[in-house]
Amino acid sequence: MGISGKLAEERRGRLAAERLLELKQEELFAANRKLGRHAQALSEEIVETRAEISTVRDENQRVKSDLTVAHQKIEIVERRLWHSIETIRDGFAVFDIDNQLVMANNAYLSIFDGLEEIQPGVPYARILQLLTEEGIVNIGAASPAEWRADMHERWQSDHPNSVVIQLWNDEYIQLIDRRGHGGDVVSLVLDITESVTYEKALKAAQESAESANRAKSAFLANMSHEIRTPMNGVVGMADLMANTVLDDEQRLYVDTIKTSGEALLVIINDVLDYSKIEADKMSLHPEPFDFEKSIHQILIMLQTSASEKRVDLLLDYQVSLTSTFIADPGRIRQVLTNLIGNALKFTLEGHVLVRVTGEEKSSGNCALQVVIEDTGIGIPDEKIAHIFGEFNQVDDKKNRRFEGTGLGLAISERLIKMMGGKIWVESEDGVGSKFEFNLELERVETPRDGLRDFCNKFDQIIIAEKSSVAASILEKQLSGMANKVTLCPDGSAALSAITDQTDLVLVGLDLPDKNGFDLVQAVGKKTKFPAFIMMNHSAAEVSKHADADLLSGVLQKPMSRQALYSALENLSKSKSPKCVPDAASSEQILAKSESNKMKILTAEDNKTNQLVFKKMVKSLNIDLVFAANGEEAVELYKTYKPDLIFMDISMPKMDGKDATRAIRALETLSQTRTPIVALTAHAMSGDEADILAAGLDKYLTKPLRKPAIFEQISHHAPKGVCLGI
Repeated sequence: MGISGKLAEERRGRLAAERLLELKQEELFAANRKLGRHAQALSEEIVETRAEISTVRDENQRVKSDLTVAHQKIEIVERRLWHSIETIRDGFAVFDIDNQLVMANNAYLSIFDGLEEIQPGVPYARILQLLTEEGIVNIGAASPAEWRADMHERWQSDHPNSVVIQLWNDEYIQLIDRRGHGGDVVSLVLDITESVTYEKALKAAQESAESANRAKSAFLANMSHEIRTPMNGVVGMADLMANTVLDDEQRLYVDTIKTSGEALLVIINDVLDYSKIEADKMSLHPEPFDFEKSIHQILIMLQTSASEKRVDLLLDYQVSLTSTFIADPGRIRQVLTNLIGNALKFTLEGHVLVRVTGEEKSSGNCALQVVIEDTGIGIPDEKIAHIFGEFNQVDDKKNRRFEGTGLGLAISERLIKMMGGKIWVESEDGVGSKFEFNLELERVETPRDGLRDFCNKFDQIIIAEKSSVAASILEKQLSGMANKVTLCPDGSAALSAITDQTDLVLVGLDLPDKNGFDLVQAVGKKTKFPAFIMMNHSAAEVSKHADADLLSGVLQKPMSRQALYSALENLSKSKSPKCVPDAASSEQILAKSESNKMKILTAEDNKTNQLVFKKMVKSLNIDLVFAANGEEAVELYKTYKPDLIFMDISMPKMDGKDATRAIRALETLSQTRTPIVALTAHAMSGDEADILAAGLDKYLTKPLRKPAIFEQISHHAPKGVCLGI
């Protein structure tokens, strides 16, 4: 090879080496760059790690600080809690799952009277053993082992019952233990010595009261029987005397004795019944009886009193309801008499309505609902809850308007409960009351009087009755007997309603615009004259009327369904005989005004007491007037100018003490002083001083004594007056 060839080959080798060197240099540069980047990343990672380490170090420092603060707070709370536990008077202790004492306050430890063994770690079983060995507890008749076994068995239960333990010093503690979810037990020891002592005293007092109550009931029962025997003689003889020949004054005396005796017997019977109930000696004697008839008999018995007050007594007995049941008729009548009589006593106008409804049961019984509704004075809301209590009255005891023992409703409630029923009252003060009771009684199947015999017998029946309540009751009872029943509130409306299709007119005697007979006479001028049945509280009063022969029948109010149906059955043959009408009568008013008579004002709300006082002083030459309450006494004092006042203390509207104060206030203007003598039944210790403090001059107790009355009249008689004593 030539030199040129070798040179060319050398040049190619050199160029190849140079290219290889460049490649290696580029690879080295790439490796250096990669190494630099890795070093940079590693450096950044180291920086981040150092930052994290610093953060963790700071966080650890904060946690350590927070733990220190939390520990301090826990110590404070624990200390405060323990101080609180130590301050309470009741014992407190905690036991662990192994039944060993963990902690206890001083009140708990004081029970053991300083025994050093009672400290944290002592087992509960050892505590029980120490209680019996040291005589700390009174275990009664049980042996120590038995007592400890019972207590340990109680302790092992999931929910230990509380137990009362008597200590050696007659103190009583109550143990209340609660087991937690982890097995620990919290034990409370309550000192109940005062409660146990009070309970014993209360029980002793209760036993003493019950004993006294039994003695009282026995005494009342015995005395009621003893008094009832002579009282029956008094009332019975008065009744016999009333049937003999007596002049008017004697008859007045006999009637007063009879009425007062009967009122006293009612009171005695109430007291006797109540004492029987209290002694659990009241019994029932069931037998078949007519419920509707019993109610009607009571209403008839009370009708005279109702007529005097112009109060309507009404009976609304469900038309479809049977009337014969099995119960104690005497006790049923007693309840009804109490409730109806009570309603009438407190009703001054309007009506007293007895409503009876019932629902027959498949068992053969009937669920009865009885409502006695009145339009009386009502009962204040605050007294409704106590109305069935013993000796409770609706009216104020100081300003009594209505007499009574206050036992009637209490006895009625007890009797209804004995018969398996319930009694309650709804009332609005000043509007009226509704006494309701329910009973489930066994019914007796009897042939029904009724509508089936009269279905659509009449074309038109007209009811002319001023009482809308009474008219609506009649409408229900007659609704199935006629194609049309028309209610008319007065005679004019009835006269306009009567047509040729009118078959029957039920008319009240005392219509608002005209007399019932005026309607009969006016209808008599029409072409067709319907049948008339007159309704009135007194059948005799209707029969005496000159036009009584125009009637087809007379019904006495309040009327029963049987009386109504019988009257309808006898329409064709029931004609009252024509009677001579009563002669017109008028009251003659006599007035005497002699200047030489002593003027006496007597304030007394009881009519019988007024009569007794009047008859006591009838021989004296005096001018006597009566006031029925304190307000009337004050008004009469202004106009009558009495020389002497006899003042009852318990009166309605204004009592005697308030009336005396009012009179004394009037006297300060006239500068005169009228002697006022108290006549009162308040005879208890302290009553005299209280009454005289109101301004009265003398105190006389009831019953009234004629010599004492005469002495006061004679002492206060004006000069120149001859009393005729």
